[in-house]
Amino acid sequence: MTVLTLFGSLFLFIILNIPVAIALGLAALITIFFTTDLPLGIITQKAFTSLDSFPLMAIPFFMLAGILMGKGGVSKRLLDLATVLVGWMVGGLAMVTVVSCMFFAAISGSGPATVAAIGSFMIPEMRGKNYGSGFAAALTAAAGSIGVIIPPSIPFVLYGVVAGVSVGSMFLAGVIPGIVIGIGLMIVSYAIAKKRNYVAASTEKVTFMRVLRAIYDSKWALMIPVIILGGIYGGIFSPTEAAVVAVVYAIIIGVFVHRELTWKDIYDSIVESVVINASTMIIIGLSISFAYIMTLEQIPQAIADFITSLSDSKYVILLVINIFLLIVGMFIDTISALVVLAPILLPIVTKVGVDPVHFGVILVANLAIGFITPPLGVNLFVASSVSRTQLEKIVMAIMPFLFMMIFTLLVITYIPAMSTWLPSILQQ
Repeated sequence: MTVLTLFGSLFLFIILNIPVAIALGLAALITIFFTTDLPLGIITQKAFTSLDSFPLMAIPFFMLAGILMGKGGVSKRLLDLATVLVGWMVGGLAMVTVVSCMFFAAISGSGPATVAAIGSFMIPEMRGKNYGSGFAAALTAAAGSIGVIIPPSIPFVLYGVVAGVSVGSMFLAGVIPGIVIGIGLMIVSYAIAKKRNYVAASTEKVTFMRVLRAIYDSKWALMIPVIILGGIYGGIFSPTEAAVVAVVYAIIIGVFVHRELTWKDIYDSIVESVVINASTMIIIGLSISFAYIMTLEQIPQAIADFITSLSDSKYVILLVINIFLLIVGMFIDTISALVVLAPILLPIVTKVGVDPVHFGVILVANLAIGFITPPLGVNLFVASSVSRTQLEKIVMAIMPFLFMMIFTLLVITYIPAMSTWLPSILQQ
């Protein structure tokens, strides 16, 4: 009865288009009221105490750093570097978009933020060169999802807190998978561009000096991941402190070096990050309250028993979990799904020998695909808003990129070394 009430009310609220965070809280409230003797105040207590976490403080600071970098001229310089590196190729503007999203992912840690920052530059450029608005918006939405995989990643911070895994290890684990996903999207872009005769972004000849000059112009942006990861693994600061350092660095570079960041921009950035973080923290708190009710009713154990009863093979179990996560990602946002599902699924995969760091990458990669799958598909809505393109056109155009991302997900799932190699080197 408790399980039926908890999940039945949750799905009812989602169908009624109630925000997922509120739906989670209401489902927990109704379940406690009708099926248990617990005080209703346990929901707010769990939601509040769950946010009393030093590692979670990294999330608002990484958000603020990404917004400041976008307003401070970093995006433009990264675009210039990407144009020099891959703009000469067939469909060069598409290649530039993917590479720029990979660069910006190393700054923002957010998928929608990456789409908004890069899309505002690249979608109009691609449309101006007759790439088609559907293709331009779809590619940007797909490439923007890399923002939660290449470090620093906000979902990796959250997974580290929920699963008790080193956030620094998660950051390193996302580097190679993020690059592999980017290469996969570039392959699809090249094939489509070749077929449709999309033009290159630049006709200038690529020379060693041009590349060096572009790297030099982008040096302050390229230093950000070096400072963050180098500081964490050098024992200079924690991931949370690294996020604060990134904010200070962004302000210094934007105000005193690039001189494109005004004090009004800083104020607007703080307000924007506060608003985004407030909604994020509400989701996290109420998700943990929901997860607490599930734990009381031993729902995670029941789900674990069901999945392990299907097969003893690690590979089959991982395939089942991938399918399950892809479906969940279509309906529930990344943060809610991560907080609720990580404690359920982690014991299952560790029992069959999957490294917790590797599973963290699998989990986030699955939910990243949720950014581009309807009906939730946050990146789709952001790309539609930025490009003023109908959502239906974007959904049709994104299918080749979606299939490629699912393929790269399987590669990441069944080649653990892609996720565990870099962390293992630094742990030796």
